[in-house]
Amino acid sequence: MPLRPRSGRLRSWQPGHNPALVVIPLALIVAVILTDVLLPPRIHLGPLLVAAPAVSVAFAGARLTALIGLLAVGAQMLIGVYRESLTSANIDAQIAALVVVSGLLVVFCLVRDRRERQLHRVRSVAEAAQHVLLRPLPRRSGPLQIGCLYLPAEEEAEMGGDLYAAARTPTSTRLLIGDVRGKGLAAISHAALLLGAFRAAAHRLATLPRLAVHLDGATRWDSSQWRSASCEDVDEFDVDEFFATATFLDLPDDEPVVHMIVCGHPPPLLFRDDQVTTLRPRASHLPIGLGGLVDSISYEVETFAFESGDLLLFYTDGVIEARDADGRFYPLAERAAAWAKDTPDDVVRHLRDDLLDHAHGHLGDDAAVVAIRRTPPN
Repeated sequence: MPLRPRSGRLRSWQPGHNPALVVIPLALIVAVILTDVLLPPRIHLGPLLVAAPAVSVAFAGARLTALIGLLAVGAQMLIGVYRESLTSANIDAQIAALVVVSGLLVVFCLVRDRRERQLHRVRSVAEAAQHVLLRPLPRRSGPLQIGCLYLPAEEEAEMGGDLYAAARTPTSTRLLIGDVRGKGLAAISHAALLLGAFRAAAHRLATLPRLAVHLDGATRWDSSQWRSASCEDVDEFDVDEFFATATFLDLPDDEPVVHMIVCGHPPPLLFRDDQVTTLRPRASHLPIGLGGLVDSISYEVETFAFESGDLLLFYTDGVIEARDADGRFYPLAERAAAWAKDTPDDVVRHLRDDLLDHAHGHLGDDAAVVAIRRTPPN
């Protein structure tokens, strides 16, 4: 459960980051007072006191900023008393200017804090909706250990066009990992359609080909219903260009194999002992949503050995297309081999840190990873 932001009242008194930062404006006030009284009378540093509340805005709320402003005004009056010029027009003008600037800074803090509270509420709702949409995969399903990772390319986002989901049948675990074409809200909407169709059908359809046909049909129906209705408010890109690469998996509980259909998606990696194998399918299927381009759509299931202790690594192209400063792609097979004996959770954790380090913290595309290990039978 994510921590909720502090209430507006508490934040107004306390610094927004490190409480020790309040020493900075206080030190400025003390430094200006001491310097001003030690310098010759013709030199006046009082106007520099405005820097104290101005600096406070960067880390403090409205009340603490107001307090620093009052201290700055008091410091200006103290300088005036020391120089015996408190009633002079110069000191009066400096005090008035300091009061006005401090007041404006406090108003700015109030507006900013209000906007931040609104933004936190919106983010909380968005995060809750996205977590419902892209549910975490179970860590354990029958004899399988599962780890998953999602890294959105867009800052502040929780989900983009990449997706994964799992479902249990009486004798196996079924998984889907995919990548919807495009970005932004349109991609999220299309990903939601695929996830909903998979969750509704994966546990009851008898075969993987029927499941793939079902998702392809659902995708094409969602696009064609608006095209046939000639809806003017529907984006033409959203209607005509909706497709997704995907891999469908069925992992039996009592048989050391993985059944797989790959629809234009990057091939998974199999780690066994110290060997890394790319599981390249013999058949090449069109991405989900493009089944209408052929006369009859059919999917061929391919079966690979997946023995106890093996690790399967599925990923989207955002992982292997991440570039470093020199433009080099991320070497997934090479890097992941070093962690292949770890638990799936540790594999995706190491992969996350290493991938972000390789890309200097910025991915050009969403990235999703699913790691699966078959454990020995009980």
